[in-house]
Amino acid sequence: MTIDIKNLVRKNILNLQPYSSARDEFEGENGIFLDANENPFGKLNRYPDPSQRKIKERLSELNQISTENIFLGNGSDEVIDLAFRIFCKPKKDKVLTFSPTYGMYEVSANINDVELINLDLNDDFQIELETLKPYFEDDNLKIIFICSPNNPTGNSIQNIKYILENFNGIVFIDEAYIDFSPEESFRNQIENYPNLIVSQTFSKAWGMASVRVGIAYASKEIIKFYNKVKPPYNISQLNQDAILNTIDNEKINLVSENIKIILKEKKNLIENLEKLDLVKKIYPSDANFILVKVDNADSVYQNLVEQNIIIRNRNSAVKNCLRITVGSPEENKKLIETLNSIN
Repeated sequence: MTIDIKNLVRKNILNLQPYSSARDEFEGENGIFLDANENPFGKLNRYPDPSQRKIKERLSELNQISTENIFLGNGSDEVIDLAFRIFCKPKKDKVLTFSPTYGMYEVSANINDVELINLDLNDDFQIELETLKPYFEDDNLKIIFICSPNNPTGNSIQNIKYILENFNGIVFIDEAYIDFSPEESFRNQIENYPNLIVSQTFSKAWGMASVRVGIAYASKEIIKFYNKVKPPYNISQLNQDAILNTIDNEKINLVSENIKIILKEKKNLIENLEKLDLVKKIYPSDANFILVKVDNADSVYQNLVEQNIIIRNRNSAVKNCLRITVGSPEENKKLIETLNSIN
């Protein structure tokens, strides 16, 4: 299947003359900077690297992916939002996703005035291909969003390659939780599928949610459009420095150890939850959280809140279900003790 990405991009974006700062044209670190009307005094007086070159070079080393295939956003939410801005004409184009899933796809669709088609996942929280296939014929359907492992259900989504091979629009795979999953990341497939965008984040496995840095892996052509429409300095120097400090070799080993602890704690947490009478079902999870069905989700949630334990009530998305993030050993122990008291 041959896909011309330019045919999917909005015409105004194709013709857009992007904002360019002098720093885009100068790659050195030392110089007399009189270009950006900055204050010459202070420690944080200079604008950050608009291209985040050092982070991209490090990610390129780690993942064996060219820096030209990497975009960094102000959280994954910016990566999502810019996909709408690049590919979706307001009031005309459409996107599609599957329910239940991450709520920002719908929020971004509403902000950008783009119609959202929402198809229900089946009882196993998987995509029903026969329900999806007719939508492939809609020329105004520009993006299919797939969260895998899915939030809030925790499971990895099957049949993604079929969608990539049969849909002529953009397939956006949100892999925020991939580091906790035994499944292989789709970032290694970007050379095979020109219509693929893989979103990842430093917020979860890397433990840097407050830094707000997301990643997009895609074809060089798609990344060029991301760079074309992004704000000039979308990631602060403080945040860039925090990321660089975390992705050195020593810290990477610590991240790997923390992932192992989280996965071990998830297993222990599931075993302890299974002993509780109020727990009716625990869904399979490839993420750092679990979806738990209880007798009365609203009541259990409120009881926990009153004891300063905050989980996520997903009753509105999946009947009587709570989403529980795997915490530290001490936090998980306190959760089980509290649930036992209200059991």
